Amino acid sequence: MSRFETSKFVRNNAVMNRECLVQACDQLGWKYITRGSDELLVTGIGVSQKLYGEYALRVKGTDVTYNTYYLGNAREYVNQLQTVYNKLNVEYSKNMIINQFKAKGFTYKSNDKFVETATEKVSFYMEGRSKDKNETEPVGQIKFTILDDGTVISDSNYLPDDVNKRAHAAMDEVDLHFSSKRVMTKKEVPLKYRDRINKSKLQQTQILNLK
Repeated sequence: MSRFETSKFVRNNAVMNRECLVQACDQLGWKYITRGSDELLVTGIGVSQKLYGEYALRVKGTDVTYNTYYLGNAREYVNQLQTVYNKLNVEYSKNMIINQFKAKGFTYKSNDKFVETATEKVSFYMEGRSKDKNETEPVGQIKFTILDDGTVISDSNYLPDDVNKRAHAAMDEVDLHFSSKRVMTKKEVPLKYRDRINKSKLQQTQILNLK
């Protein structure tokens, strides 16, 4: 379920998005080559140090390998790359969430009260409207906050049944694109919603039992 919970899509620094990595290399002026559809090799990092045909960094699928043998100060270059990459990754994370939720019928809403900090870089809402004519609170919102490393935190309260289902499906798609698994933490359900939520759970259980 996606309502009355917070979720965290934890980003692994050992995993990089290839699209963002290419853009980061372009901004840094680093040379790279691609092999097939899932491998990228960084072959030049703007220094005179010879790599003797080896790579400075390799991304195979989403796994990253640094060549620390030829780069004695590899951490310096890793930090350079990570700084540029993280900025691009924040934008990638934002666009990915918006696109996946729009595909499920949600609309984007800005968070006018948000103030960017060193850690929190972006915040916005995805808003869904119920098609149930009997729904007394037809509009549901999910708040998203993106951290400086691309980690995404979502927060939701009451969502109508059909909006909740679409939100859950969108969250699953985001999981797939981020190569991560979200960690969900349930929030206490306010008293005014408990009967409604319990009724919904019972109906879902009955439907599953009939299949």
